[in-house]
Amino acid sequence: MSEDTKSGFEDYDIRRVLAALPHRYPLLLVDRVKSIDLGEKIHAVKAVSFNEDFFQGHFPGQPIMPGVLQIEALAQAAGVLGIETFELAGSGKLVLFMAIENAKFRSPVTPGCLLDLEVEFTRKSSRVCKFKGTASVEGKVTTEAEFTAMIADPT
Repeated sequence: MSEDTKSGFEDYDIRRVLAALPHRYPLLLVDRVKSIDLGEKIHAVKAVSFNEDFFQGHFPGQPIMPGVLQIEALAQAAGVLGIETFELAGSGKLVLFMAIENAKFRSPVTPGCLLDLEVEFTRKSSRVCKFKGTASVEGKVTTEAEFTAMIADPT
């Protein structure tokens, strides 16, 4: 039995991602969830298109996805993991950044890539969670970071 079916979830398409996250274009950076093991880890994907707004200025003639947006994509994948793990969908609660640590940028991400986002809990509670995430393209690590997030009530 695969991890996604073990947890009761199938491959999430964009509609399911939109139901879990409050993010919308142009800042929605998760296109699909390939697998999720509730309370443990998630594997999501961002299809990097030349049409992304940030490529207009980063960098003209040599487009590279900003590392900070790769970290944001990892955080959004973590948000889906947290929302599903704590059954918060539809509650209005948000998963918000508190800290980013040990961020490393290893390789550029260019248009046409499928960016794999793998995130796991390293500590979790009902209010504050820590995660470790790795972004990669075809198995080559592009970005890695540890980050902390809080589950917050809507303002």
